[in-house]
Order: sequence, then C-alpha cells, then structure tokens
Amino acid sequence: MEYISQIAFLLVLAVATYFITKRVGTIKNNIQLGRDTDRSDQKGRRWKNTFLIAFGQKKMFKKFIPAFLHLLIYAGFLIINLEVLEFIIDGIAGTHRIFAPILGSTYYSAAINIFEFLAVAVLFSCVVFLIRRNVIRVNRFKALKGWPWLDANLILIIEIVLMIAILTMNATDQLLQGRDDHYVQTGAFFFSGFLIPLFENMSVGTLIFIERFAWWFHIIGILGFTIYITYSKHLHIFMAFPNTYFARLGPKGRMNNMEDVTTEVKSMLGIDTGATNGEPPAEVARLGAKDATDLTWADLMGAYSCTECGRCTAECPANITGKKLSPRKIMMDTRDRISEIGENIKKGKTAEEGSPLFSEQYITDEEINACTSCNACVEACPININPLDIILQRRRFMAMEESSSPQSWNSMFQNIETNFAPWKFPPSDRFNWANKLNEEK
Repeated sequence: MEYISQIAFLLVLAVATYFITKRVGTIKNNIQLGRDTDRSDQKGRRWKNTFLIAFGQKKMFKKFIPAFLHLLIYAGFLIINLEVLEFIIDGIAGTHRIFAPILGSTYYSAAINIFEFLAVAVLFSCVVFLIRRNVIRVNRFKALKGWPWLDANLILIIEIVLMIAILTMNATDQLLQGRDDHYVQTGAFFFSGFLIPLFENMSVGTLIFIERFAWWFHIIGILGFTIYITYSKHLHIFMAFPNTYFARLGPKGRMNNMEDVTTEVKSMLGIDTGATNGEPPAEVARLGAKDATDLTWADLMGAYSCTECGRCTAECPANITGKKLSPRKIMMDTRDRISEIGENIKKGKTAEEGSPLFSEQYITDEEINACTSCNACVEACPININPLDIILQRRRFMAMEESSSPQSWNSMFQNIETNFAPWKFPPSDRFNWANKLNEEK
C-alpha cells in the first residue's frame, strides 16, 4: 500500500511540475516580447529595494491594518511551506513526519505549534479580507467585477480551506499517535488540539481516512494552488521580487529621452551616434507604443506583477475627479493583451491579430489623455510598478506617429517648436511682463 501511495504522489508531483514549468515558460516568453531596456545598473540599490519593498513590504505599511494582515498571510505562506517540505519528503520516501525523530518531540512540537499559529493567523486574515471585499466593500475594490472579483475571493477561500486541512490533519494525527504504531510521537499541538473533541469518538479506521484525506488534500491543494497562481493576480507572490529589482531607479518626475529620436537628431547635427563601420543608424521601427509589444519587457513584467490592489487608482487625481483613467486597469489590460499576443504566436497567427492594446477594447485615448503625469500611481504601488511609462509611450505614438494628440496639445507643441515656450508669442516678448512691473513702480 505504501508503494502505491508513493507512486501516486510522484505522479501528482510530476504532473504539477510539468504544468508549472510550462506556464512559467509561457509568461517568460510573453515578457520577452517587449522591447529591450537596460536595468543592470546600481545593483546594490536594486537589491536593497528588493529586500525592503518586496520582501519587507515597506510601502504596504502606509495603511497599517491591511498591511499587518497581509504580512500575516505573507509570513504564513513562506513559513508554512517549510512543513510542506516534510510532506514532499514523506510522499517520496513513504515515511510519516520524517523530521519528528530527528528533531525530537520537544523541538518538533514547538515547530508545528509555530506553523499552526501562522495557519490560524492566515485563516483569520483571509476572513477579514473577505469581509472587507464583500461586506464592507472598500472603495478601491468596487470597480472589480467578473473574473478579477471572483479570482480575489477564490484565493482567499482556498487559503482558508488549506489552513483548515492542516489543523484537521494534526488533530486526527494526535489521536492516532496513541492508537496506531505507524504514527510517530510528536508531543501536543496547541491550536489543532481544540479540534480533537470533534474526532475523539471515531474509530481508528475513520481517523486514518480523515488524516490521510487531509494530508492529500493539502499537498494536492498546494500544488494546484501554485498552478492556479500563474493564471491569477496572485502571481505577484513571485513576480514582486524581480519586478522590484528591475524597477526604474531614476527620479520619478524625469521622463527618459527616446533613444531613436536622440540618435536621429544627433545624426542630423553631424554628431557621432556610435554607429560602427560608418554605417547609418538603423531605421526607426515605431516611435512610442501602438501595441503591447512596443512596450519594454520591464513594462510587461510590471503587468504580470500587478496585485490589482487598486492603490494606484485610489491615489490617481484624474480618477478621483471622475475621469476614466485607472492605472490599475492600464496594467490589467496590458497583461491581457500581451497574453493574447503570446497565444496568437503559439497558434501560428500573427502577433498583430486582434485589437491592439490601445483601442476601444483595451485602453482608450480618453484614458491616456486624462493622465496628469503626476506619478501618484508609481508612488502608491507597493511593488514599484510604473503605469506612467506605458501612458507616456502611448502619448509619444499619438503625437509623433498619428498626430492625434488633442488640439490644445498640438498648439502647445507648435509653440514650443517655433517660440521655445508653450505660449504663442516670440521669445523677444517673454519678459514684457517684468517691464510692466517696473513701469508700475
């Protein structure tokens, strides 16, 4: 029977590994469809940001209560998975609680009690978050409908069920330690001990069935959960780390020059552009962004990293004043479109098939033009995602490729080109206002 259990476990593990690997490869390929950008500078500062912001959740603590509850779930996710390591070893080796004899009942019991405390903390936090989303209905969650709303609730419910499975397994295991020699003596478990009265009148066979069912349910649940995460907004559990590491480090208010335009201008002025062997610079394919593949890989990584928490949209002054712009929607639409492009390529279709990212189906020009470029969304994001970069790339395409910027903007562009200022008067008249002040004195 043990051999059958081991074979079944290995099959489950192999199937889960296959699907996880396949999905990770798909996401990696989709991100690599973006334009290249160099994010290899200041490695020390990047590692510091990763430790403080992604791992330490520094920016989350602007609002203490949700941040603390999120920290409980986060810590529980990381630490409880140490117990899952024992599950995997037991499943492969056909053993039961393999670490108990190694650590001894005292230390092993202490470790499991810590895991159980975190399990209860995770369970409590998930219940609170469900209430916040569905009963209290926090404002920044109200806009989420359909799959995003269901996805968030499913994750919380799954985590609650998985924590209950751990406590049930431990409660029945404690009863079996005095009735079945196969069960190793571990010492008492505090939190699952409260569940023991529910099972103590059951037969040994029933207890073994419940304990084994809970064990299998938890390990299959964890593996299934890991696969599901790759399709969910909770992919940020893993993506937050690389996204924070590769985040833009320059001042938030500084807009980067377009390298293609800079090279073209230098070439027109006769300045060395760095071209080798006297060859002219390569022809510019596109100025700005028309579709998701015109964005950088860092922008696409940010789209896959988005937590859909809505902090960016809650801080956006355009959204607050009733405009259609939602930085959260910008990131979600970008993720949906690049995923669609990836599927097109896998099916042998052209990448352009379907509606482009900047269209009525995804992100409209009305949303793009509503942005004030204030960087409030960038500052609010707990993992340093930059929706503004996507908006600016679209605006550059509208201005330089389509000439479809609002008329007032086009007038300003023309004034800057001819008068070196946004206003429609010659540079010689720029200080007339100062002369008038002197006359009044």
